[in-house]
Amino acid sequence: MYVHYCEEKGCEEWGGWGNSPSPAVATRWWCFEHFPHKSYEQEQALRRKLEAAERGDIVQRLLG
Repeated sequence: MYVHYCEEKGCEEWGGWGNSPSPAVATRWWCFEHFPHKSYEQEQALRRKLEAAERGDIVQRLLG
């Protein structure tokens, strides 16, 4: 098993999403948020998840 972290500068998340254009090119790894090869549907689902998390943070700050 190999440890891959996201290649996005400053991100320390697990890089579970890899991509390589060919076997001759080393695989690059990203977390799902930074993975540049998401489908439109995956991108929309991620956007909804991030927006919901942001709204949750606002509610927690108001209640806390």
